[in-house]
Amino acid sequence: MSATSIPFVDPTFRTNVPPAFSDLGKSTVDLLAKDFPVGSAKLEVNTYTSNGIKFTVLGAKDNKTGAIASELKSKYVDKLRGVTLTESWTTSNILNAQIELDNTLARGLKLDASASLLPAKGTKNIKFGTEYKQDYIFTRSSVDLFKGPTLHGDAVVGQNGFLAGGEVAYDVSDARVTKYNVAFGYVAPEYSVALHATNALSTFSASYFHRVNRDVEAGGRATWVKSLDNTVHVEVGTKYTLDNAAFFKAKVDNRGQLGLGYTQLLRPGVKISFGGLLDTTRFSENVHKLGASLTLEA
Repeated sequence: MSATSIPFVDPTFRTNVPPAFSDLGKSTVDLLAKDFPVGSAKLEVNTYTSNGIKFTVLGAKDNKTGAIASELKSKYVDKLRGVTLTESWTTSNILNAQIELDNTLARGLKLDASASLLPAKGTKNIKFGTEYKQDYIFTRSSVDLFKGPTLHGDAVVGQNGFLAGGEVAYDVSDARVTKYNVAFGYVAPEYSVALHATNALSTFSASYFHRVNRDVEAGGRATWVKSLDNTVHVEVGTKYTLDNAAFFKAKVDNRGQLGLGYTQLLRPGVKISFGGLLDTTRFSENVHKLGASLTLEA
């Protein structure tokens, strides 16, 4: 067997603690969605202070409308005490703040409180959440005070790579369940599969992710929406790592949409990405999308 045919075992693979419900199938989602900066030009600047504060400036210009959206964010992390403070201010004049306590009161327990305010309209929101994870179980719950209030909860149990989870939301004022989803999966060191039934069990999807070796990743997803028709949307993609500083990604679906992405680390702290989404069924028309993203860190 050649060296390139030996499967690469992901060093981050853990068998005991399952992922959060929203992270079931995340490897496939990241493969098919991340690093394709299409339709806009983006800039991200991150700087770090010696006492643990991270400042982030985000900006994006829509290629079609020319509109520019940006955000200023600061994040302070005290790893010794398990405290994280995050504040942000957007060009839409939305103020956000969040505090997180991780492993402070008990091992595996995370508490957080977040708030947002739109001063121009007086719109506000406050949300409290808990997260608890131990071997074989990962649970989360939250209450959205000004939307309902609404109670959210999800849980995932897992053993020997097999995963099962569910998610539910309940509107207290209307006394009704507003959301319920279920998912199943299997995670191995070199591959994973996931099945989802979402949108009140009206949308079904199956996905897989395969880390072929250190340089190549592959994955795909099939989705069927019961309320539309019998057509199944299928999308497949791959990532090829050229070297330690560059990688190339490609994806295509059964509607003829071809996505291409290239990311290059120019130097430590400077990363640039280019992306394109091409409609191969209308190749000669002006329907294609291009984009770029620049990330600076210091």
